[in-house]
Amino acid sequence: MANTTGMANLNLTGDDGTVPTEDEVNPWEVHASSATGVDYDKLIKRFGSSPIDSALLSKFETTLGQPPHFLLRRGIVFSHRDMDQILALHSQGKPFFLYTGRGPSSEAMHMGHVIPFLFTKWLQEAFNVPLVIQMTDDEKFLWKDISLETARSYTTENAKDIIALGFDPERTFIFSDLDYIGSSPEFYRNMCRVQKAVTFNQAKGIFGFTESDCIGKISFPAIQAAPSFSSSFPHIFNSRSDIPCLIPCAIDQDPYFRMTRDVAPRIGCPKPALLHSTFFPALQGCQTKMSASDPNSSVFLTDTPKAVKDKINKYAFSGGGATVEEHKKNGGNCDIDVSYQYLRFFLDDDQRLEKILQDYSSGELLTGYLKKELIELLQAFLKSHQEKRKAVTDEVVKQFMTPRKLKFDY
Repeated sequence: MANTTGMANLNLTGDDGTVPTEDEVNPWEVHASSATGVDYDKLIKRFGSSPIDSALLSKFETTLGQPPHFLLRRGIVFSHRDMDQILALHSQGKPFFLYTGRGPSSEAMHMGHVIPFLFTKWLQEAFNVPLVIQMTDDEKFLWKDISLETARSYTTENAKDIIALGFDPERTFIFSDLDYIGSSPEFYRNMCRVQKAVTFNQAKGIFGFTESDCIGKISFPAIQAAPSFSSSFPHIFNSRSDIPCLIPCAIDQDPYFRMTRDVAPRIGCPKPALLHSTFFPALQGCQTKMSASDPNSSVFLTDTPKAVKDKINKYAFSGGGATVEEHKKNGGNCDIDVSYQYLRFFLDDDQRLEKILQDYSSGELLTGYLKKELIELLQAFLKSHQEKRKAVTDEVVKQFMTPRKLKFDY
C-alpha cells in the first residue's frame, strides 16, 4: 500500500529543486510550500473531507466510554469521512471492520510506520472489531526496482514488526497481495468490478498516470480498493457484502478511497469511512524527505540505543536559539522543532507534553534536555519492541496470514 498507514514522507522542495507555491499531496509525493509543513485546513477544503472537531471528539468519548486516543486529541488524526456514521453503527450494536495496510519497501520499518499501527490497534481494541491488513508487495514490485521475491520477503519482515506491536491473531488477518489474490476468487471479482467502473481517463485524472506507466500501475488502485468490501474476505464475514469498513490512513492516500467511495454504491457495497492522519517529519525537518533508504532520516525499529542517541543529537532539527543566551531570551519554536514534534506522536502524557511546550517556548528548557527526553522515550520503546519481535517466528506470521475465520460471527 502506498504509505497507507505510514505518516507520509514530507519534502519541501519539488523534483526540480524549487519551492512550490501550493502544497502538493498525492499517494506518491508530498511537497509543502511552507517550512512548517502542509496546510491541513486547506487540504481538507481541497479534498472535501471533514475536520475532526470537538463535537466529534465528544461523540468518541460518549460512544466508547473513554477519552479519544491522544493522536485524535492532538489533531494528528485530523480529518474524516463518515466517522460519525461509524460511531452511530457502534452505538446501535451494528458491525463494521477496520482495514489498513503497509507498502513493504524495505526490510526495516521506521518510527513513522509504527504510529498508525498503534492507532489502529487502539481502534480495534476500543471498538472490538476485526482488522484486515493489506501488504502491498505487488505495488512495491511495480513502483520500485525490486524483484517479486524481494518484495515478498519484505512483507514477512514487516509483518513481524506489525505483529510485535501486540495485535490479536483471533481478530486480525494480515495478507500479502502476491499470495492472497490468487487464492481468493471473491477478492479478484471485487477487483474486476472496480476496474470496470473506473475509466482510464478517470484514473489518469485521479492519480496522474501517463502513457509511459506500466499497465500494472494503472490497475493497482482497484487492488487497494478491494479490501474496503467485506465480501473480499468470505472466511471472515461469511460472504456478507454489507459490512461497512473504516480505514485509518495518511491523508495522501485519500485519492484511492475517494475513487472507492464513488464506485462502492455502483457495485452494491457500502462506502468506506476514513480517518486521516497528518505527516510524520524526517529528523531533518519538514524541508527534507524521510526515506527508508536513508538511515539518517528517521529512527528505525532495528536501531540500537546508541544509534538513537546519535541520530537525535546530530540530525533532529532544532527550533531553539543559536546560542543558550538567545534561546533563554526568545525561547524555542515547537512548530519546527523535530524533537518536540516526535514527542507529540509518542508521548501519551498530555500534562507532560504541555509542560515541555511551555518550558521550551519560554526558553527555560534547553534543546539538549528536550532531545534527551525524546531519546529516553524512543530507547525504551525500541528495547521493548525488539524483545517482542524476537518472539515472532515464521510460524506466528503464518498464523496471522492464513485465511481463516476470526472470532466474530456474521
